[in-house]
Amino acid sequence: MTLSRFAAIGGAVIAALLGTPSVADVISDWSTAVAPPPPELREVTVEPATTALLLLDIMKTGCTARPRCVAAMPNIKRMHDEARAHDMVVWYSLVGMDGKATPNDVMDAAIKPRDGEWYRQPGPDKFLGSTLEPTLKQAGIKTVIVCGNSFQGATVGTSQEAVQRGYKVVVPVDCSAGETVYHEQYAAFQLAKGGPVGITSNVTLTRSTMIRFLSP
Repeated sequence: MTLSRFAAIGGAVIAALLGTPSVADVISDWSTAVAPPPPELREVTVEPATTALLLLDIMKTGCTARPRCVAAMPNIKRMHDEARAHDMVVWYSLVGMDGKATPNDVMDAAIKPRDGEWYRQPGPDKFLGSTLEPTLKQAGIKTVIVCGNSFQGATVGTSQEAVQRGYKVVVPVDCSAGETVYHEQYAAFQLAKGGPVGITSNVTLTRSTMIRFLSP
């Protein structure tokens, strides 16, 4: 076979492959996607003195509009009550109300933040320009437990940023909510296996009932 003929055949194969929808782009191949198995949930033991609970964007206006957030509230309250019982650092991000949200706008008065525990931060990265990192550093925090609304927004965004700042991250999947199951599914997969290994190796997915708090 001559070199020119070989090149012609090779070019034809490449052209055929490039024109095949199955290798075109993710939108063309959308219907062929198969969901991976669910990530494994693990039991977690935390040291309260070096662990903080982050309650992100769990506001009346946003949570009441999402049935899955309302359903998650008993689990979020469980985490809150455990953190308070173990005298842990608790930090809140407040959103909505045209940038004027207050602790009274949090979804449930039973988890209302105390003075100095909250900051208005509307973006998915709650470290950005807020009191979060100074609070964690001052308290000597090494691990953060993240609960948020939405799962794919505040929880994923802040979890990833926490890892990049050197923190271990625990995400109880029953304490974050999205608009739909799919939103939560891709968020959980991103944190468990879909993101860079530098992130996924420092995030533990669990449930609120699978977290054990060491006693002093």
